[in-house]
Amino acid sequence: LEGTGVDLVVAPALTDVAGPRIHTRPVAGLPLIHVEAPEFRGTRKLVKGLVDRSTALVALTLLLPILAVIALAIRLDSRGPVLFRQTRVGRGGGEFGVWKFRTMVVNADALLTELTARNETDGLMFKMRDDPRVTRVGRLLRKWSLDELPQLVNVLLGQMSLVGPRPPLPSEVARYDGDVARRLLVKPGMTGLWQVSGRSDLSWEDGIRLDLYYVENWSLAADLTILWKTFGAVVNGRGAY
Repeated sequence: LEGTGVDLVVAPALTDVAGPRIHTRPVAGLPLIHVEAPEFRGTRKLVKGLVDRSTALVALTLLLPILAVIALAIRLDSRGPVLFRQTRVGRGGGEFGVWKFRTMVVNADALLTELTARNETDGLMFKMRDDPRVTRVGRLLRKWSLDELPQLVNVLLGQMSLVGPRPPLPSEVARYDGDVARRLLVKPGMTGLWQVSGRSDLSWEDGIRLDLYYVENWSLAADLTILWKTFGAVVNGRGAY
């Protein structure tokens, strides 16, 4: 290739490893690739936690009028509480209550058994594009992901992060096998690669692959990129139902 102006690039047989974890290291005259271990603790994790909590506190303060309007709309639209608390699994397998604005009728869990056969996903989650349990206001909240704003309280309490894997249900975790359980090595997030890559339009395996990639390769810079892309995904509304 000399004199042709063509660059020579050698591709290693590595997949799902982000660039910042890969370094070239000469050993005995050979240029070898060094892959750093994933980081699940340390200074960067501490900084991430501080950024999460401070951002959540500021966001809750600024969004208080909007939260009040949403709460009033839910109260006027259908019978039942404004907030919905559901048990999810966090880092290390510990359970916590995740908060959301209620988007379904009060007996939604009881009606789920009647709709199981109409599940539109291929994994452990239940997703249905025209779920009859969703209220009128609930459809709007889901379309713009406004139902998840109360999760800022979970972030403030240190139970969740702004960016991370989707918080799974205990019934999902009970059926985890192999590497899927590695999703529990970090805090679940309000948003993540799964949310900015198609949300409910993704298959179960694609969603898990994206979550695991984040767990193995997270960085503060990547978190900022995902947060920025989240705005675009919310405005687009693709995969939200």
